Amino acid sequence: MNIAEAIRIALLSLWANKLRSVLTLLGVVIGVAAVIAVVTFVNGINGYVAEKIFRLGADVFIVSKVTPVITSIDQLLEGAKRKEFTMDDYQALLEACTRCKEVGASTFNSSGHVKYNDQSSSDTWVRGITPSMGPLLDIDLVEGRMVNDADLRNNSHVAVIGNDILENLMPGLDPLGKEVRIDGEVYTVIGLGKKEGKTLGQSRDNYVLIPITSSLRQYGMHSSIRISAKALGVGSQLESAMDQARAVYRSRRHDIPGQPDSFAIEDNASFLGIWSSISGSFFIAMIAIAAIALIVGGIVIMNIMLVSVTERTREIGIRKALGARRVDVLRQFLLESSTLALVGGILGILLGIAFAKTVTLLIGMPSSIPLWAIAAGLVVSASVGIFFGVYPAKRAASLDPIAALRFEL
Repeated sequence: MNIAEAIRIALLSLWANKLRSVLTLLGVVIGVAAVIAVVTFVNGINGYVAEKIFRLGADVFIVSKVTPVITSIDQLLEGAKRKEFTMDDYQALLEACTRCKEVGASTFNSSGHVKYNDQSSSDTWVRGITPSMGPLLDIDLVEGRMVNDADLRNNSHVAVIGNDILENLMPGLDPLGKEVRIDGEVYTVIGLGKKEGKTLGQSRDNYVLIPITSSLRQYGMHSSIRISAKALGVGSQLESAMDQARAVYRSRRHDIPGQPDSFAIEDNASFLGIWSSISGSFFIAMIAIAAIALIVGGIVIMNIMLVSVTERTREIGIRKALGARRVDVLRQFLLESSTLALVGGILGILLGIAFAKTVTLLIGMPSSIPLWAIAAGLVVSASVGIFFGVYPAKRAASLDPIAALRFEL
């Protein structure tokens, strides 16, 4: 029997026993689909995170009371004990950092209530910024202007709004010059941000940006701020600027020589490293779960192939009586089991891609399908079929032709 004939028999067996085939391939389909979906999501989110971080610039670093990405309770508890960063700290770095091209400050993200006439928006991202934070945060405007120095000096109640505020609160209107209430305070709209869409189910357009001085006055002068700086360049220039900022703040916060910093200072490489560690752990955990599903699927395939050997004992005897060698029977059943698993792998790949793209459409989770993942899914599924098909194939190949011819179910 040639390879094509063995594959044809396997496909005919699948078609003849549809329910059994579905149940047989279920484990492989679920395992491969899980692998494809996880790889698709991790690859998509990695690309999104890298894009967003590098849009900030490879020459940008951030100084804050505690790292923006907290990975343990110890970090949270340690950060809570640290001194807050204030506008005086921002001003100190602005004056002292000769290796910084630009220095900006912003308040931490907070959820606020925005109202225009009878329309209102809750859970809106409210952030106070200095003028230099516009380019540092890579915020593009489609109308109006960004917060400027005069707004800071005068504690002006002006705001740049995201597209969601326009669409939900004032659809069809020109937002510039309109007055909105942000947590009870009246602000005049001076700019409209470019529409960004959704990520992970969260809109990136539900925000308002106000002068940081107005934010601190409204929400509390003692709230900690985050300081961002752009170095004169990357590499050694970035390191030099970060060292200068570290020296400024260690001195201001009276950090003891030899002791760790009482603040966090990180660049985009740090954020990417943290994310890679988190996504890597998640990827390994999901692959382990998918591997269990593949093993279960492989065991089911082995059991079904053993049933198939029993059902086709007389057929095997006839083939051997007509001159089929042991290796021919072995190859036949290995090809059949690998074909079964490969069909499951193909269905799993299609299901995994469909699931990933559906989630992307529903909640905006970034997804990207690498070709190597598809190839890996096919190889893994075929390998499962071969590995778990060895025992049934050996059992079929070792049957005595005379005994096989006498066999009856």
